Amino acid sequence: MKIAVVNETSSADRNADVMAALEGRDHEIVNVGMTKTGAQPSLSYLQTGLLTGLLLNLKRADFVVGGCGTGQGYLLAAMQYPGVFCGAIRNPVDAWLFTQINGGNCISLMFNKDYGWAADINMRFIFDRIFSVEPGSGYPDHRKEPQRIARESLEHVSRIVHPGMARIVEVLPDDVLNPVLTYPGVVETLSIDSLEDRELKEILKERIRRA
Repeated sequence: MKIAVVNETSSADRNADVMAALEGRDHEIVNVGMTKTGAQPSLSYLQTGLLTGLLLNLKRADFVVGGCGTGQGYLLAAMQYPGVFCGAIRNPVDAWLFTQINGGNCISLMFNKDYGWAADINMRFIFDRIFSVEPGSGYPDHRKEPQRIARESLEHVSRIVHPGMARIVEVLPDDVLNPVLTYPGVVETLSIDSLEDRELKEILKERIRRA
């Protein structure tokens, strides 16, 4: 699995904790958000939410780990984009149930509020549970089939209610999009020249040119 880590400005100093908690799991990790406090351009949760949408829709990541001070802003921002199914995760049971029932592809962590003693250990336990079960396999047993149907319906609804990424990228305000496209390593990670979606490729190239 290819996992992207997308810390934003208020949680940049937690990036090392996230990376440490993901070590030794035999996954490919892409550290594409902020890795230190004060780095420029500064990415708020608005930008890391957009970056999440790009990474998942362009298939540059299978799973995204993000968050913010409370975890709420990033959750809201990420869910504005098609195909992003994000959960607010506070503890290992949340993580297990989110994967088991919802089969999501993105989590939002709380990096400042209640981030105290042993928070880094709690994060490691969260990842233990997230990657321990088959996504969307259901819980409890008698609810597995209706949960599977609901999850499939949710994907269908997401496609209906969201415009495609090409239209989204085309009309996003400069102050939301440009910090993402100019952040070190992002364009390389997105590998725009290899995109099969020619319309999205050309729109992204134009927005990069103008950024």
